[in-house]
This record gives sequence, structure tokens and C-alpha cells, in this order.
Amino acid sequence: MLLARVIGSVWAIQKEKGMENMKLLIVQPINEFKQSTGNVLAAMDQIGAGIGEFVIVTQGTPAQRITAEKNAPIDAAIVGIIDSFEIEETVKRVSGTNQ
Repeated sequence: MLLARVIGSVWAIQKEKGMENMKLLIVQPINEFKQSTGNVLAAMDQIGAGIGEFVIVTQGTPAQRITAEKNAPIDAAIVGIIDSFEIEETVKRVSGTNQ
């Protein structure tokens, strides 16, 4: 799963079977400091996320299983709207050595 911020919407009148009446949003993956990272994605949204909100995104087969259509062409889906999150102040990076 990814943490992301919703940055836009996609409008498509014609869609493949399994995507009818489906809201699509553009999301920007973020890191633990809420900084943009990686490429933007178009993600299915059935929970009502809006532009500017931080969300949890799943990809691949788990995203596809959210719809009733068995083989819907879904690669990313928003599965949660983040109210807040916190990261431990001193994140210790563990390497292969005992440091």
C-alpha cells in the first residue's frame, strides 16, 4: 500500500466493463514526511476522497478485487482517507551491521 495525496480528478465518459459509474482520482504518492515521491497514479475511488486529502492506495490484484466485476481493469484503488499519521521522531535505520 502507498500513502498519497489526491491532486486531481479524471473524467472519462466511456470506460471498460467493470469501471462504469466509477470515480477516478489522480494521486501523488508521498513519503513519511508528506513529500511527493514517485509517479502520479489514476486510482479508483469508491469512498469519497477529495482533492487535497491524504489517502491510502492499494495496487494490483487487491485493487482489482474491490469491484464486483471479476476482471475489471483496475490497477490502483483508494482504500482509506487518512485523518492523521505520525512517525517516530528518531527513526533508526538498520543496516546489515550492529550499529
